[in-house]
Amino acid sequence: MPILGSNIAADVGLRLILNPIGSNIVIRTACCSVGTILPVYSTFKAIERKDQNEQQKWLIYWTAYGSFSLVEVFSDKLLTWFPYYYHFKFAFLVWLQLPTVEGANQLYKNHLRPFFLRYQDSSDQVLGYVYREMMKLISAHQAEIELLKTLTAEVVCSVDQFWRGDVNRVRPQNPRAIQDQPRTDGTTGSDSNSDPDPGEVD
Repeated sequence: MPILGSNIAADVGLRLILNPIGSNIVIRTACCSVGTILPVYSTFKAIERKDQNEQQKWLIYWTAYGSFSLVEVFSDKLLTWFPYYYHFKFAFLVWLQLPTVEGANQLYKNHLRPFFLRYQDSSDQVLGYVYREMMKLISAHQAEIELLKTLTAEVVCSVDQFWRGDVNRVRPQNPRAIQDQPRTDGTTGSDSNSDPDPGEVD
């Protein structure tokens, strides 16, 4: 029975992957897992182990993946019309990471590195201009940004307290406690309605 169950699961999974209509969600989830989740964890391990070779490997991968994502942003609407687009994307992401072929390294050395070296000066000028304009915009709206930061911090703090169960619930106060609270005129609740002492009347 376990063998039969595993065969059925494998057959269903294979049908989902090979069916371009019914497997759209499945294959897109697989692309997200292979393209981002696994590389993020592998990058974390390379950083923690202080392995220079692994760090360089994943830096090159993120350069290739970022360039591909940038192209995909502007051509996604067109590319998604092609049959098996996400299947080819999945295969491409696997190819980028395979240790035997080192697709990301090949893509970087043969295409990305020559392109960036050729347009490095122009790119630096454009990025410098964009950075200066952004700093001007931030300086001109500093008050609004500080207000937004404050509001965001308050919302995050309130949500955190809510989920931790630390919200101060409004409870009705004891009427006697309200009566005993001092008033603004310096008199207490018990003295406000009391009659004057007969000995004090002239």
